[in-house]
Amino acid sequence: MHSMHRSIESSQGGWPEGSALDAVALQAPATEREGGFDNASSGAALRQMIGGFWISQAIYVAAELGIADLLNGGPRCVEELAAQTHAHAGALYRLLRALASVGVFHEVGESRFALTPLAEGLSSDVEGSQRAFAVVMGAEIYQAWGNLHFCVETGGEAFQKTFGMECFRYFTEHPERGRIFDAAMTGVHGGETEPMLDAYDFSRFESVADVGGGNGLTLAGILQRHPGMTGVLFELPGVAEGARELLARLGLTDRCRIVEGDFFASVPPGCDAYLMRHVIHDWDDAKAEAILSNCRRAMGPEGRVLLVEHVIASGNAPSFGKWLDLMMLVVGGRERTEEQYRRLLEGAGLRLARVVPTAAGVSVLEAVG
Repeated sequence: MHSMHRSIESSQGGWPEGSALDAVALQAPATEREGGFDNASSGAALRQMIGGFWISQAIYVAAELGIADLLNGGPRCVEELAAQTHAHAGALYRLLRALASVGVFHEVGESRFALTPLAEGLSSDVEGSQRAFAVVMGAEIYQAWGNLHFCVETGGEAFQKTFGMECFRYFTEHPERGRIFDAAMTGVHGGETEPMLDAYDFSRFESVADVGGGNGLTLAGILQRHPGMTGVLFELPGVAEGARELLARLGLTDRCRIVEGDFFASVPPGCDAYLMRHVIHDWDDAKAEAILSNCRRAMGPEGRVLLVEHVIASGNAPSFGKWLDLMMLVVGGRERTEEQYRRLLEGAGLRLARVVPTAAGVSVLEAVG
């Protein structure tokens, strides 16, 4: 989920490769043996998948309470943790004991807990912190997934049904939750920028527009990698203010112009490349085509439109992108195959020139006029 234009470095969309979803929910549910499948193993694996929300909800509560932050100074007893979080000591112990059994926290002595490498990721101030992600996924997104059956029956949007408004409007109208959402997406997708820059050569461009660029981290990474380049960050007014502060802090104000606006109406003209990272996956085909058409009108004859997205592969192999697509079904967007992107771009007067995979699991789709 990117933006409205909420960033997905304020919103760049989904879970990282190598997540618990890859390790647990995507594993094969049965062990093949001569003459068929091992039903006992199959049943155990299936139960593990069915009960996966037990772990995610437990992590959510620990993240909401800020337990990892309280343990940064070393092990502490449950009574101390309960007093500082206004929690019930007995219930908190049961929560942490269960999490310790899957490697999130570690019980050291009776009723004392310490951080583990997994638990450190729930600390607020570590690089790539997942605390905000755990909070958003465990609260609003968890509730919306409860209406997945409605999505599959009707093709409708579960988040809309659950909260009475679409996802981006909700996080705009609830600014405190919106800040947590943006922090969540930064923590999840901040690691995509360097692999993207390693895989795709931006050096041919003198100017790049980051359309729906959120807090500016993606564009800042590009400009830092290519000192001779200038940039335009295009965002809604409320989101653009955060980008202005970040770019000033990084000393990039002179090389980057911030333009406020709505990409459904128009985008700033005259740039060599129009980058959209996890933007198009937020929208159905009609809205996505409208955004792409505006980029097509804005770019010059030699311009490029660059989409950074997961590209869904065919076949039955484990696929993070297919699960992310289900996530987007819940909140109102969709992931696409290469052929679906090709048709979408053609509808906007663009041609898919190539698809460049990256080490982060996303691809850069390069389109020309």
